[in-house]
Amino acid sequence: MGQQRLRRYIVGTIKDKASLSKAALFNTSSSPSSLQVAVIRATTHHPSSPPHQNHISAVLSYGFASRATASLCIHALMDRLHTTRDASVALKCLITVHNIIKRGSFILQDQLSVCPNYGGKNYLNLSNFKDNSTPHSWALSFWVRWYARVLESIVYASRVLGVFFASAAAAAAASVERISGVLNGDLLRELDALVGVMEEISWAPDSSSLWEKKLATEAVWLAGGDYCSAQNEIGARLQELGERFVQLSVADTVELSCALKRIEDCKERLVSMFANKKGSSEAAGGSSMWGLAGEMKRKIDKRELCGDGRLVVRLGMCRGVQGTESARFGDERVKRIGGESRLLLLGSTSLRVESVIN
Repeated sequence: MGQQRLRRYIVGTIKDKASLSKAALFNTSSSPSSLQVAVIRATTHHPSSPPHQNHISAVLSYGFASRATASLCIHALMDRLHTTRDASVALKCLITVHNIIKRGSFILQDQLSVCPNYGGKNYLNLSNFKDNSTPHSWALSFWVRWYARVLESIVYASRVLGVFFASAAAAAAASVERISGVLNGDLLRELDALVGVMEEISWAPDSSSLWEKKLATEAVWLAGGDYCSAQNEIGARLQELGERFVQLSVADTVELSCALKRIEDCKERLVSMFANKKGSSEAAGGSSMWGLAGEMKRKIDKRELCGDGRLVVRLGMCRGVQGTESARFGDERVKRIGGESRLLLLGSTSLRVESVIN
């Protein structure tokens, strides 16, 4: 450890001890100060070690109390996240948030989904996070920004689906019956949000520049579970859309084509990151999400004439949708169809649909 990093670690340790001492003066088992103690212990300034599972479990335990206590817990964690300028502390806060998504109680997850009250798609507000104190912390800042985008996309997708799909409870619940009752437009909206999760995960930074990789490895390992969950959820929706294929409108087909293009664009990066990760359906011998996506793409390629032969859908180049918030979350829908040649805008993805008059 270099002198600069050692000095920073010592200063951070002193800050942690001072914060713990201050909170301990007013600490009772149910006081807000006890929440501060639990959060600080889970998000110390130690530059390499991930949060200890016992400390994360202590934070999660506040989700089994009242809703008010759960709200205080989330606010304490968010306050720690938004006030720190230390990349290690920020990454540990995000790892703790991720554990709430995966293992937290319903009350804790509910408070997380609505905090802060002003919400928004970039609600973690870390897109400009930068720690320039050392070369190591500067490199770690890339991971903070990536990890925040991944968690934001998971929370957004969970809002769209109405359930934290990456949680252990959601993984145990069958969603096939619910999906079969969802309208085509809503099903495509859910697919769009889930593909957004996979896109964000696929853009993980290069870890070769990190001297100590334990924090980054922990973040990638947790994201790997979300990758599997997203695979299962996307696969279920692609299977349902395949069964409804003849009922899909031209606009629905175009939107589905765009989602499939996005899946294809991030496949290489994801397969490289998680070579040994498979969704539960694939591990059990079912169809893989990649196989279902390829099958759906072939169906669309064959569907040149729509119904009575009046419409021909010719797909132009799908521009990459990574990089803009509106693109990642697909807020915009089809604006207009008509005339002999119109441009459809779905998010920031453009496709040309030509109308053929017999």
